[in-house]
Amino acid sequence: MATSAWFVYSPFAKEHYGKGVADGKAGGKAAAVLTVLTARGLQLSDEQRRLIETTTDHDQLDDWLLTAESA
Repeated sequence: MATSAWFVYSPFAKEHYGKGVADGKAGGKAAAVLTVLTARGLQLSDEQRRLIETTTDHDQLDDWLLTAESA
């Protein structure tokens, strides 16, 4: 019986696979923060936009997403 699940066994694969997944989630959260700020009509400087886009701290991104009322 064939399975479509891919199991990550080696320490190298676990480290790099997990990092890719975490980076992808952070990127999605950053995009959500930018969408919320734009929908609220807030203008961001290039520096603020770059900070949001490069942040990988999920807790910080969640805080920004939940409290995005000002730039």
